[in-house]
Amino acid sequence: MYINIILQYKEHLSRLESEIDALAKEIEEYNIIKSIPGIGEKIAATIISEIGEIDRFNHPKKLVAFAGVDPSVFESGKFRATQNRITKRGSSRLRHALYMAVRCAIRDCRKKKTTDEILPRNKRMREFYDKKREEGKPFKVAVIACVNKLLHWIFTLLKNKATFQDIAS
Repeated sequence: MYINIILQYKEHLSRLESEIDALAKEIEEYNIIKSIPGIGEKIAATIISEIGEIDRFNHPKKLVAFAGVDPSVFESGKFRATQNRITKRGSSRLRHALYMAVRCAIRDCRKKKTTDEILPRNKRMREFYDKKREEGKPFKVAVIACVNKLLHWIFTLLKNKATFQDIAS
């Protein structure tokens, strides 16, 4: 009995995923976001569904605040906190999708068999990540800085309706 229910759920989920893919391919922003190395079909669809219309935001910092990855500020009188966390006041689904997109972008591709050179999926993002790590930032702090950078890129690409050009390649 339970096995039949699980199989029906799996079938229903696969139909929903195919419908989501079909609907997403019709949207122009989907192809723009998918042009960024490290962002695949599911992450691009999630980002588009969570952001909605980009015209709602007139500055990339407002998009960053909407995602909830902007730093919180703790100040009172002369006291200034040294460790500030992100606000997390935005969409948790968007934060998770952006985090996974950055992890995929900075991850190394498989080695080519002809050389021992390891190439990152997104060279510009990896260079930014490496710079933050060299500054002494912890792993998650550097990744959130990359998420912030990625949101700025997404804002610019969607406003200009242009695809991502990897200059570092």
